[in-house]
Amino acid sequence: MPVNTHAAEPRRPPFNAEAARRFRENLGMTPAHVAYGIWAAFGIQISPATVASWELGEAAPTEPELTALAGALWCAPGDLLGAPNTLREYRLAHGLSPDGLALAIGMDQAAYERLEAGGSWRGNDRQAAALARTLTLPLPALLRFTGRAEKLTELLTSAVTTRWQAYVRPVGKLTSLPKEDVQDVLQELHADYQASMTATLNWGGGGGTEESGQTGRAFVDDILAEFWKRVGQ
Repeated sequence: MPVNTHAAEPRRPPFNAEAARRFRENLGMTPAHVAYGIWAAFGIQISPATVASWELGEAAPTEPELTALAGALWCAPGDLLGAPNTLREYRLAHGLSPDGLALAIGMDQAAYERLEAGGSWRGNDRQAAALARTLTLPLPALLRFTGRAEKLTELLTSAVTTRWQAYVRPVGKLTSLPKEDVQDVLQELHADYQASMTATLNWGGGGGTEESGQTGRAFVDDILAEFWKRVGQ
């Protein structure tokens, strides 16, 4: 059996090429100046052509290269990223290493790295609060990273398909949102769900039951995003 001798391709964070070019030009630097700054301060050898290819969007820096590039351009790593989506991208946006973030939130480094790689959240409420504070996480991202988005989706689904009043407290406890906001949004979602189901049954004729089922599934499939939109998250 042939042996794969190629090293694994390093992961590359989402890169804002236009921002990198803008920072360089504002500093009056050439790609050669940037390449030299990366080598002098971080010991990473990058050619001016590579810097130019990053700015053209033809290639993207690795995580260590991104950190070095930010240092050479006198900006934060987050200034060179697109909008963060994954936990790793939020970490990079704050210029933190995995061990640095793990220390900041009081979590074992190996446990944090498993989480960042897609593992399940095993932390406690104190660590979740520290994660949100350290990375300035929006509430939807915090619940997603700590494995609570699935539970919220279940609660919202039950709220719109049964009696929404019974779910004000558990949704409020899970999200820490004001009771009045949760109550208003659940009532609206419930009313919209019931109205869409009734309308589908009235329009559907003989196939109304099947069509209403499809309508209900479509509503529920989007319920988490709709909830966040209505509570202003």
